[in-house]
Amino acid sequence: MKRIYNKYFIGSALLILLMAGCSKILNEEPRSTFTPDYFKTVTGVTGGITALYANLRTYYGNGYYLDACQSGTDEATYGKNADQNFKDLDLSGVGQVTGASSRSDVLWNTVFPNINTASGVIQYGGAAGVSASLIAEARFFRAFDYFMLVQTFGGVPLDLGTGVLKFNTSAIRISTRNTVPEVYTKAIFPDLDTAISSLPATGRLTGGVTQTVARLYLAKAYLTYGWWLENPNSIPTYPLTDRTDPAGHNAQYYYQQAYNLASAAIMNPGSFGLQATFYDVNLATNDRNNEILLYADHTFSTQYGGLTSTSYSTGGSPDNFAGWMEQWNYPTITSSTTANWTGAAVNSVQRASVQDLGRPWYELTPPIPVFTNTFADKTNDSRYDGTFTTVYRCNMNEAGLNAKYSTLYNANGLPIGEGSAVLTFLDANTTGVDYSNSVYKSSVGAGVLPGRADFVVEPGVFSRIIYPGNWKLGPYRTDNNGGLGQPNAGSIRPWNIAKFSELFFIAAEAAVKGASTTSITGTYANDGTARGLINVLRARAGKWRWSHNGNAALVQDNSAAMIAATPATIDINYILAERSREYFGEGYRWYDLVRTQTWAQLASSYTIGNGNSYTDHTVSTIARAIPNTYYIRPIPQGQLDGMQMSDSAKASYQNPGYQ
Repeated sequence: MKRIYNKYFIGSALLILLMAGCSKILNEEPRSTFTPDYFKTVTGVTGGITALYANLRTYYGNGYYLDACQSGTDEATYGKNADQNFKDLDLSGVGQVTGASSRSDVLWNTVFPNINTASGVIQYGGAAGVSASLIAEARFFRAFDYFMLVQTFGGVPLDLGTGVLKFNTSAIRISTRNTVPEVYTKAIFPDLDTAISSLPATGRLTGGVTQTVARLYLAKAYLTYGWWLENPNSIPTYPLTDRTDPAGHNAQYYYQQAYNLASAAIMNPGSFGLQATFYDVNLATNDRNNEILLYADHTFSTQYGGLTSTSYSTGGSPDNFAGWMEQWNYPTITSSTTANWTGAAVNSVQRASVQDLGRPWYELTPPIPVFTNTFADKTNDSRYDGTFTTVYRCNMNEAGLNAKYSTLYNANGLPIGEGSAVLTFLDANTTGVDYSNSVYKSSVGAGVLPGRADFVVEPGVFSRIIYPGNWKLGPYRTDNNGGLGQPNAGSIRPWNIAKFSELFFIAAEAAVKGASTTSITGTYANDGTARGLINVLRARAGKWRWSHNGNAALVQDNSAAMIAATPATIDINYILAERSREYFGEGYRWYDLVRTQTWAQLASSYTIGNGNSYTDHTVSTIARAIPNTYYIRPIPQGQLDGMQMSDSAKASYQNPGYQ
């Protein structure tokens, strides 16, 4: 399943033509190359910029890139079905991270052509007479890609063959990496500064970049660079360079800049804002809502120039297939056709293209502390219910079983039907669960509680084989027509990349790092402290309008209880815990732990049901080895193989932990 690509310093391979109008969706037509003369035309500029949006799909929604962002953290370990793509990054002795195995290659191999395209638009687009705001979109994406690269790999090349930040038209077989400060100060900061001053408050099309998203990424870049300058845990950098800022600023300066930008964006949200409830943020029928600042779009009507299908996916870009990775193999659940369980076994929860289900690859598994510690409060805080599928329900009608069976029988020989709970992951360990019942034998090793028709599993025995799936990433289609739909296709939902809520976290983190705070005015008024900012999101998390796993309306406001439970003093670990509750499983976690230099502290061990079968409920604590050199990922081996440089030069090009 792994794909390695050898060369990257070539112009983008796909040109996407832009449909005018702020309510339009990007429509793609293929083009093989870009040239300087083409960028001097309006068609060339708009086509190049739309290609920048389209390129987001090459890694956001790619399951192997999600692997690189989640595996080895406190949010994820490898699942029962995982291959070495996932085991290598777990750092628990079942594999080894190398330039050939790290799935950060998905990022490296796709963004350099994108950077080159952006440089072409920036360098030549002025001749087309287009607006500065249009060129600013290219500046945003060039900065965005460099920011993702520098966080992942350390310093990276600013010269792709023609000069620093210049458009390149020729294949180049040599490369020199710039230092981390050079990437930030020569590329990321200037481009985002220009983008903020030139981008509109409201996107020129649905999903178009705006001042708000540029502010978020510049604030986040300032915050990340501040941590890099401070380097509290002496994490090595590469290429080797002093941790000094070319402009002479210290870490505190950048923390303050991050706070100022994030707070300004909160007070001037434009068309963006927080959804009323956490459930609504990730609800499929509410996709592209005003909390989402940037997303990699997918639609049912467009198959991207024949590059993907809406009926079946093999698991590759530009399909959105990342949601498969965090879903266990629930179709193995069976019920009986008779109350005494002597009848035929029937698969009562079948694979379906609905948000609770989808295609199960069970490659990524949440460790047990996710459920017992991170999401300890499942009563007041709606984010657990709005993150996981904990109740798997019978879909016998969609599967066509109702033509043969009017009723099925489940735990305790009790009847179930369409929509009944077949298996429930309990919120807490419970006395009296019988996992060895000899009559009503669960096919997935679940237990029985007296009087309940659903089989149950306690969090204390969640394992690599059976665990709640990530509901947020589940599929949704409008063409199921009462059936199971197309669960083997890539999701046609957009992949959410940036959310308005993160501005509160950025400002809060900067405040914890010493930034001077000020009162926040407007819709999200608070005292501007870390606690005040975090409590805006915690208050929202306490508001319920629907119980996802209860499948029923639940209108209650636990905001006061949520705020009261917030510590008087907020520290980095608390912010990281809140970030995990807000963004669990979405690809933020490795970057969060690396930025704050807490990866080894928070993820050096984990607890998981480690048995090889459903009935093995053995729980183990697994140690991880996370050396300081692993805080940046290896340069992909395919990149090194493709360069015409000496072996010693290639070795020195690689990050030290992987040489």
